[in-house]
Amino acid sequence: MFRRAHILMASIAVGMGALAVLAAVIFDAKLVDPDGFIGPSYLRLPTVLALGFGIDLVPRTLWVSRLDPRRIPGVFRERLRTHWTRDRVTLVVTGILSFYITYVSYRNLKSQLPFIEGRGHKFDRELFSLDKALFLGHEPAIVLHHLLGDGFSAEFLSSVYLWFLPLVPFALAVWLVWSRNLGFGYWFATSQCVAWTLGTVSYYALPTLGPGFQHPWLYQTIDDTAAGHLMNSLANTRVWAVNTSAPSLMDLTNFLSGVAGFASLHVAITLLVALMIQYTTTIRWLKIVFWVNTCVTSVATLYFGWHYVADDIAGVAIALIAFYVGGWASGQSFSRHRAADRELEEVTTV
Repeated sequence: MFRRAHILMASIAVGMGALAVLAAVIFDAKLVDPDGFIGPSYLRLPTVLALGFGIDLVPRTLWVSRLDPRRIPGVFRERLRTHWTRDRVTLVVTGILSFYITYVSYRNLKSQLPFIEGRGHKFDRELFSLDKALFLGHEPAIVLHHLLGDGFSAEFLSSVYLWFLPLVPFALAVWLVWSRNLGFGYWFATSQCVAWTLGTVSYYALPTLGPGFQHPWLYQTIDDTAAGHLMNSLANTRVWAVNTSAPSLMDLTNFLSGVAGFASLHVAITLLVALMIQYTTTIRWLKIVFWVNTCVTSVATLYFGWHYVADDIAGVAIALIAFYVGGWASGQSFSRHRAADRELEEVTTV
């Protein structure tokens, strides 16, 4: 069951991992765990699996048993027997490992971009000119800052933009652990792997910095926001990387350069989550929240200068491709009503 999804996720993870190792050899750099400050991966990944297992079982057991000690063992065993089947465990382990290898490889390959920029053309000038043409001769930053201001709206957009960081692992856990339909879990996990891989390809295919790094004077009024601080930090680490003669001379234990414009993975992943919610749930308010989240995130990418308009359009394309490929691999019908009806039927029979 779900053989295509297994093969595709494993192939992507192996391919991305091999490219990351090759890039590290070519550029004489170390492979870095982007979340290594939390602890080694051989301890962190089992901990994540254990947390997913515990968070699913313990609160539900206490709720369903109404804290009755006599009912707790039976409720616990019932959930373990009906939900944590061999197929569920396979999905969780495969999904997390494939995503983790793909994401870590993506971060390392993205970090190597500064060391190849001298060998090729960057396309910031072309994309910036396209932005001005789309905004009738005006810089998008100036238009958006005048339209939205740089007070409350800046802080709100910053919060929404940074919400992306916890959203990625949280959304993956939701579909792997709590989706009643295993196919939906494979759909999202596979789509995630495809999206991060296509994002990596786009960085190398059309290298850019992004308007906020290429034209920082346009964004000085929003430097005091959380997103502005993050941009300044990334700019500083990137300058450090470019001005260092060899990556191996740097202490890369916690260092990864994270600057790349085309395409916007913020747009791609938030749209992918919205599409998944649209097709796999019947909760109307949840759909509205995540479609709004996608729109606000897209505006924030332009407002803070992380991306050009073309970057966001490319992010939409990546999301659609990843969504389709993940659905194909997991055997989905791509009918919103049929998918929602299946989920609703499962909810009513549990």
